[in-house]
Amino acid sequence: MNDSFKFKDNFLLGVATASTQIEGGEVDSNWVDWYKQGKIKDSSDPRIADEHYERYKIDTKLMSDMHIKIYRFGLEWARIQPQEGVTDEDVIKHYRDEIELVKSYGIKPLLTIHHFSNPMWFENKGAFLKEENLHYYLEYVKIVVKEFGDLVSEYITINEPNIYAYNSYFFKWWPPGHNKLGEAIKVLNNLCYCHIKAYELIHSMRKEKGYTDTMVSFANHVRVFDPINKKNPWHRFCKKYNELCFQKAASIAMNLGKFKFPLKNKWKIKPSEYSDFIGINYYSRSMFGGIGDSFKENSPRNDLDWEIYPEGIIRVSKDLYDILPRPIWITENGTCDTDDQFRSRYLFEHLQKIAESDLPFERYYHWCFLDNFEWIEGTSARFGIVHVDYETQIRTIKESGKFFTKMIDNNGFTVDMYNRYVKDQTYRIK
Repeated sequence: MNDSFKFKDNFLLGVATASTQIEGGEVDSNWVDWYKQGKIKDSSDPRIADEHYERYKIDTKLMSDMHIKIYRFGLEWARIQPQEGVTDEDVIKHYRDEIELVKSYGIKPLLTIHHFSNPMWFENKGAFLKEENLHYYLEYVKIVVKEFGDLVSEYITINEPNIYAYNSYFFKWWPPGHNKLGEAIKVLNNLCYCHIKAYELIHSMRKEKGYTDTMVSFANHVRVFDPINKKNPWHRFCKKYNELCFQKAASIAMNLGKFKFPLKNKWKIKPSEYSDFIGINYYSRSMFGGIGDSFKENSPRNDLDWEIYPEGIIRVSKDLYDILPRPIWITENGTCDTDDQFRSRYLFEHLQKIAESDLPFERYYHWCFLDNFEWIEGTSARFGIVHVDYETQIRTIKESGKFFTKMIDNNGFTVDMYNRYVKDQTYRIK
């Protein structure tokens, strides 16, 4: 293994967060409601999280101290529109202040418009399951661009539409906790439409104001799908079928406007190109010997038992680049490592693959900046390069965070960095 290399020119390292996962506060959202129903494994309260809504100045200064130059973060729809048809101007001012502060430190914002969280008034109407509700999301997009379009040129329309659709409407893990495959596919289909219309809307609104630097895409959760036994035709079929339903069909629809099984183009959307960059959220690999997935035996695992498979970040990037050749931004990549025992090795191995690749990687946003409220796992699953003491809300840069800053400063890795942060770290094999 080469333990010293440089990133390509103009390659940027940054971090990502999501509003629900860090902000805290009394918000009438589907995730606060899910907590009140007792659905969070460790009973963590999203109304606390990292208290970032109140502490954003501290966190932004810390980000600057770590020399971070790009930051992907989100807006809380339930704050901006706490009731149907009502926009909270104080919240708008708060987010404008936060964006302006981020930019004042020389950090470029990538704004996520929807990241799993819905206002309860929208959730109670059936959210994205009902076609007649989709205009509410697009009206929200209009508000975002109207209020922040002078400050922000780069947007993620929707985060991980496939994860939202299947976790919420098939696996029952997330609100509203349904268990119908047909509903999950319908939601995914509707989210494809929402992305395409939001893409057109953002470009149109900013173009009217004379802006020419607009960049829009979606954060696509993609995994490597492999058969357990490559020689077994059933295993190969299950791999191909699950990959199509989970990620490939939606990737084609959202990038190209071409709706293939199991999706349907009910709106007669014109085939075109609907992404300015490839946004990739990559974490792991899934193995198939049947309809359900599993992990490769005797493989390195993180604290949530996800396989650690660095080569996969190149495999999924190549697959998406073949659909629509665009610059590649890794909009999320990271690992659950509660004690920060192997995160630096994880970072090194994934970023080394990127540095060695001929694909047009431009950015890498680490998930996550801070330890946070990790959906149904609560605060028990730590993904941050900054440790958060939830009792005191004190932030402490982890060793992996110091390593991340060194990578930014050196535009790559040195032998000394490898020896200091990576060499002695090992994974758990399971």
